[in-house]
Amino acid sequence: MSSRHPFGNDPDKIAGYTAFWNRDEVRRPLVGFSFLGWFPLAYFSACKSWQINDYITPEMLNPTEWMDDYERLLQEGEAVDDDILRGACPIQVAFPCFLPAIMGSRIRVLPDNVMADERKLSWDEAMQVSLDRQNPWFEKYLEFAAALIARSANRYPISHGAELGPSDLHALLRGHTDSLIDLVDEPEKTSELLTKLGDMFAQFFEELWQQVPLYHGGYFDAQYHLWSPGPIIRMQEDATASYSPDTYRRLLQPVDRMIAGRFSHAFMHLHSTSMFILDALLEIEEIRCFEINIETFNIPVAGMIQFYRMVQDAERPLLIRGTVTPDELRLILDSLDPRGLYLHLMAAGMDEVDRLRPILGM
Repeated sequence: MSSRHPFGNDPDKIAGYTAFWNRDEVRRPLVGFSFLGWFPLAYFSACKSWQINDYITPEMLNPTEWMDDYERLLQEGEAVDDDILRGACPIQVAFPCFLPAIMGSRIRVLPDNVMADERKLSWDEAMQVSLDRQNPWFEKYLEFAAALIARSANRYPISHGAELGPSDLHALLRGHTDSLIDLVDEPEKTSELLTKLGDMFAQFFEELWQQVPLYHGGYFDAQYHLWSPGPIIRMQEDATASYSPDTYRRLLQPVDRMIAGRFSHAFMHLHSTSMFILDALLEIEEIRCFEINIETFNIPVAGMIQFYRMVQDAERPLLIRGTVTPDELRLILDSLDPRGLYLHLMAAGMDEVDRLRPILGM
């Protein structure tokens, strides 16, 4: 079924998001399908000239060269009859480059994505890092947002992109190995740096939301096509895969609580590698929602059910993103409460969508 609304953005879909955030009684979960893979570099013609291990600079990023590809991706919403709105952000999804680049990291091209190089700074150098509004990368970020706002003409929402969280930025600034040693040898300095980075992280998102118009009265996250009625932030702490629960609680939990407290609809992005601190994350009541990737190479879906239930038992909305087989989808549906549940399913094409829709009751 094709949509009569551009990009499938029927305003009536907002009611489904409202029910998700409120964990209202529903017949089935909120469901969205996406044909965009984990790493979208290949989708953008503006990246075709980039070579592996090249370093990109802000001068290489011309927002006008990206606009047609943005809208081509969003057009999947006109063909897929699902529950979600679709929008765009500066450098669409999975490009966590702007905030690290503002902090001085060089951005290197990988086969399918980009990555910020670690800097290995001294403590004094790391403590001097700031959110410089005149930095060319910060200016490019706002330039991208402005270009998207003009191009969208309110046909689709504009949002922040994915960015590295405080623990990840600590690892970049000090070096991944040294940052782990810091947790043991320099806990006070580490706490001070994480707090500073957490404040900068929150400021970065707050600055963007001063520029971006609301969409039907709400905010948006383009990576997960997640609309919210209040200020939203996508949090992440991938580096906590190497933290102990006690270390997380002492050094990072207060930082995450501070960040989430500045946004009424903060949500935390998680990998299966961080499930051992999920209970400590759930202690932060200010985190309204949890997004957990399906990563069967690490923990199969059957092994993740206990963690999904932990989120639901804590009465938090749960967003599950990834690829599932029909049997895995049936297990999720049989095991979880549809209230406050959003399944963002990555599909190879319409044939796969058509196989999953009846299982979902769509």
